[in-house]
Amino acid sequence: MNTSRIRRTAVAVTAVALLPLGITACSSDSGGEKSSDSKKSSAPKESKPEEKDTASGEFGPVCASVPKSGKGSFQGMAQDPVATAASNNPELSTLVSAVKKAGLVDTLNSSENITVFAPTNAAFEKIPKADLDKVLSDKKTLTKILTYHVVGEPLSKEKLADGSYPTLAKAKLTTAGSGDAYKVNDKASVGCGNVKTANATVHIIDTVLMPPQ
Repeated sequence: MNTSRIRRTAVAVTAVALLPLGITACSSDSGGEKSSDSKKSSAPKESKPEEKDTASGEFGPVCASVPKSGKGSFQGMAQDPVATAASNNPELSTLVSAVKKAGLVDTLNSSENITVFAPTNAAFEKIPKADLDKVLSDKKTLTKILTYHVVGEPLSKEKLADGSYPTLAKAKLTTAGSGDAYKVNDKASVGCGNVKTANATVHIIDTVLMPPQ
């Protein structure tokens, strides 16, 4: 009996001694699963591809001042016809006002594959106020000046290097330059070129072009 009791006692002691090991093993397995789940949850989620700007190829120092988003941005202007696109650029407000006075909004918006040399507000400010007011009040003269800024074909950057092109005013203008520096009629500098609108290529210039007499 004593021997039997001793054996039972030994078995019980052994079971008690092994119990913590079993608990530790289970705890370790559970921790491993949590760690795996944690890794899964902390893994970076796949990001949706960003929308790419549909406009491209613009050049010139003035391009940096164009808004990065909205209707006045390159991408925004590419969605609208040229007169509408220009109206969304605050630097072209005087030009837009002149286009409205001349009644050319529909003409410009409905034309296809044209090039517009667009003078900035600062370009119009170079003209003495009395002379500018006189031009703005004379629809015939204003129309002739504005249509002299429009060429009936798309002029890419490459075509600006050395060219002579007929305008809607039935008088030619010339372009010359290289790299990112181009001039029109040897007077107006292209500040931001190759701006795309829905129906035109726009080159923003720093001087108003005057048609030959």
